[in-house]
Amino acid sequence: MTQTHDIHSLLSDRFPRKAERETDGTAITWLAHQGVMSARGADPTKFLQGQVTCDVDKITTDISTLGARCNPKGRMQSSFRLLRPSEDEYLLCMHRDLVAGQVSELSKYAVFFKTALTDASTEWVGLGLWGPDAQAALRTVDLDVPARTNDVAHTGHTLVVRLGEDAFEIWLPTAEAQPTLDRLCRSATPAATDEWQVRQIRAGIGEVTQPTYESFIPQMLNLQQLGGVSFRKGCYTGQEIVARMEYLGKLKRRMYRLLLAGEAPPPPGTPIVDRDTGKLLGEVVIAARSSHIVEMLAVLQKDAAQLTTMSVADSGGPLLTMADLPYESELIASEADRDN
Repeated sequence: MTQTHDIHSLLSDRFPRKAERETDGTAITWLAHQGVMSARGADPTKFLQGQVTCDVDKITTDISTLGARCNPKGRMQSSFRLLRPSEDEYLLCMHRDLVAGQVSELSKYAVFFKTALTDASTEWVGLGLWGPDAQAALRTVDLDVPARTNDVAHTGHTLVVRLGEDAFEIWLPTAEAQPTLDRLCRSATPAATDEWQVRQIRAGIGEVTQPTYESFIPQMLNLQQLGGVSFRKGCYTGQEIVARMEYLGKLKRRMYRLLLAGEAPPPPGTPIVDRDTGKLLGEVVIAARSSHIVEMLAVLQKDAAQLTTMSVADSGGPLLTMADLPYESELIASEADRDN
């Protein structure tokens, strides 16, 4: 406990709480909002395969994926990145506030697969690293660089996940974190967590938080576009609803990226309305402040997404502006194919 307290105190002191401006060059931040659920045992693969949206059978120690856990009605209880540090263990990296509840909920089923679920958040330190010299920074501290997006490189017990050309997640065992952290902070500028969240927003990667627990089905967060839903694997909790929406339904709401002039990000779950009529149009998924503006992901009614009168409910502030997602054209094309 003392060691965990010490490293968290160090992290709190090392990284700024708020971003005053976007960091130039290569930056690093503490993923303070992320927690870790561990699934370890005789057959964690079979257990998870029946509980989550992604195809666990395809995940090796060298590959990660996004995914979600749904209730029987297909509503997401958590979204996560799935890692496999060893053959008998998986890590589900999700919003910290959800970990304890997911451990409690899933443990009812895990026991039948001789799998133990634990809140391992204190056992790991998550870092985000990005920028033009991010790969060089990893090599400076003797960490291997994954070759492709979603690949995982292992150096001892440390895991490095490639998220794109110049962005990485690093998961360090708490007991070993400080020396690597100290060296990385000499190669990259310490930045606020908000800056990392802005990058995730621009990449179109939403997440479930406590205020949006069981609010969305996976397609509403575009999770199928991000490789987080398998429509070929066997049954899992909520699979019937998720598959029906893919093959038979017509999705009426999905996630968009929006911009808001101002400095105060609205919290997840905040309603978005038509200012002229007061009609509810959707709700915020995540939001963060960049240099001079708030960026957010929000689930909106598709037929209202192009309105120019969208605003955050009860704010009386500026109107929202639509912005692009990196996979917008592919998403529109797949929606057109499905709807036809």
